[in-house]
Amino acid sequence: MTTEVINAKELHKVDPVFGQVSFDNHEQIVFCNDKDTGLKAIIGIHNTVLGPALGGTRMWKYTNEWEALNDVLRLSRGMTYKSAISGLNLGGGKAVIIGDSKLDKTPELITKFGEYVNSLSGKYITAEDVGTTTPDMDLIRKSTPYVTGISEAIGGSGNPSPVTAYGVYMGMKAAAKYQFSSEKLDGKKVLVQGIGHVGETLVDFLSKEGALVQITDINESRLEEVSKKYGASIFRGDDLYGADVDIYAPCALGATVNDDTINRIKAKVIAGAANNQLANEVIHGQILKEKGILYAPDFLINAGGIINVYGEIAKYDKAEAMRRTENIYNTTLAIFDLANSKGLTTYQAALAMAEERIEQRKKENAK
Repeated sequence: MTTEVINAKELHKVDPVFGQVSFDNHEQIVFCNDKDTGLKAIIGIHNTVLGPALGGTRMWKYTNEWEALNDVLRLSRGMTYKSAISGLNLGGGKAVIIGDSKLDKTPELITKFGEYVNSLSGKYITAEDVGTTTPDMDLIRKSTPYVTGISEAIGGSGNPSPVTAYGVYMGMKAAAKYQFSSEKLDGKKVLVQGIGHVGETLVDFLSKEGALVQITDINESRLEEVSKKYGASIFRGDDLYGADVDIYAPCALGATVNDDTINRIKAKVIAGAANNQLANEVIHGQILKEKGILYAPDFLINAGGIINVYGEIAKYDKAEAMRRTENIYNTTLAIFDLANSKGLTTYQAALAMAEERIEQRKKENAK
């Protein structure tokens, strides 16, 4: 008999799902594997108290499966609170496909993923995210009705990115009003990190208002393209987080506010589209509060996308989606007021508001 000795650093892998730090009483985790297409995916269903779990499918070349699992757990949890705080009758879910979307994605792989979504019988509804597109959702639609964000030509709401960007813009204006006593962004120095579909549209909104926009991205050709199109400056400094700006807008991947970056941040407002911007919501949220940096909770201000695709389920049009997204401005101000009156971080205040709605529905369902 051989006794295996486990290094302390590896203990979190003994319980690969329930033992994950990001596991937050998720209802269901589904692992999808198909040898023929090369599909390796994880679907995370965090909470369905308010309704079916809706959240996009991200395709990313993760370093390992632990990283993918952690990502889907954090993202699906965030979707629960995003829907709750936005007043939607939806739960929280998310999916990740392990692979390079530019090299590994095939119609067969996407179709097979749609079959896995269909096997859940509507408990999880998918949509696009980083690495997936509206045409991918159209392809998934052939395998399952449980998909949103399909093309407008076939009755869907189309690409949600512009609406997501509008919500971030509204949240940023609310943060400016609270921090600088004016919602006007003309003359404000804003650094947008990540200029994908959402980031580019945000740059458009900011440039039209007269903000002094700087942009950064790992894709140099995109930087040049967006810079010329909107007149934005390309950030060329050595320290992105120590940049002399008023507002930092993270619009790429999450956890950019972490132990390494947080004490270098000079911006007075953090408001962006990325999910899970705080590597540790409790610790880093408190540090930002103590430093006087106003954080607009990401799961609140980036909710425009899910508000948009929810229209396919609730049967409202684009105009109503924009109206609901514009209300992110008022909700953001309410969160700031709650945080100030209760001595909470803005993240804690937003979380409390979302959890209150979920608990209320639990009580109603129990009657």
